[in-house]
Amino acid sequence: MDLVKSILEENEGKEDLSKSTKVHKNVELDVDLGTLLASDYNALDAKALKSKPNSYLKDLTRDNVQLLINGIWELPVERVDEAIVAKLPKPGYTLPRSRVIPKPKPLTKWQQFAKEKGIRTKKKGRSKLKWDEELKKWIPTYGYKRVNAQEQKEWLMEVKGDTSLTDDLFAKEKTAKQERQSKNELQRLRNIAKSRNIKLPRVGLPTREHFPNSQQLSEALTVARTSTASIGKFQFRLPKEKDAKGIAKEITRMKKKRKAPPLSFIEEKLRNKNLLDSILKSNTKIIRDDYSRGITEIKQSTTSGNKKRKGALKASKTAKKPKAGKGKRDLHQKVGGRKRR
Repeated sequence: MDLVKSILEENEGKEDLSKSTKVHKNVELDVDLGTLLASDYNALDAKALKSKPNSYLKDLTRDNVQLLINGIWELPVERVDEAIVAKLPKPGYTLPRSRVIPKPKPLTKWQQFAKEKGIRTKKKGRSKLKWDEELKKWIPTYGYKRVNAQEQKEWLMEVKGDTSLTDDLFAKEKTAKQERQSKNELQRLRNIAKSRNIKLPRVGLPTREHFPNSQQLSEALTVARTSTASIGKFQFRLPKEKDAKGIAKEITRMKKKRKAPPLSFIEEKLRNKNLLDSILKSNTKIIRDDYSRGITEIKQSTTSGNKKRKGALKASKTAKKPKAGKGKRDLHQKVGGRKRR
């Protein structure tokens, strides 16, 4: 408080063109200094608000802010780097947040390793440029200009004994660099997925570490074969290779194989017969008693029925034919009815 009094005494002799710091209110403001909140419960002047709304609202806001600042000056203060800082008390109101409290960002794989080993990165004070003795100039330590400087340095490459003279070593180095970059990018994406507990898609890597089970290995083979544009239609299959069970739901555009329609009536009849045989051989309960017999009994009954039908047909052929002319009308005889004209 001595510091505040000294500042006010210094400014007493100067002309003060602003308004007074003393504000009178019929109802005192409810001030919460912890959240810097001031609630004014006084009634508004309806006439002044209608006649001069902008000036009235400005004056009202100025008076309320002045009362809030007066409350801040009453708090204990201290000087920090040529600035006066007030220590705010604990807030009395809990203000609602517009958004959820942000969660701490999970550490990456490298950050977790550095934390366990106690490795500290020295980014502060590190210069972007570095003097190169070969080029005799300052080159950047990172960025696109560093690549140009590296190409100027490595303009000559040594041919080793196992390489042929026709091979382009610069092209090989470029492809190897691209492979390393893609590998690092894949590892970075895996680390992000691991930190966020995201399940990665299945990858066709047939090793015992990844696929200890034969079912998992068959799933990996199916995924690898159907990862082409034609969904594995033109890919060669291994002998006795089949699609994994339940994999059609997980792979997009992959449909279950349907049997081709029968080409003839005999083939359709054979399929239906095989279906009935499989139903009768199974241990399932059948509601109808007619189909509870064995296959041989059904065959015998069908053969006996066919013989009876053939015998009936033969008997019908040997029987006497009915006389013709019965039921036909004789046109010469007179028949009653309306006379036609």
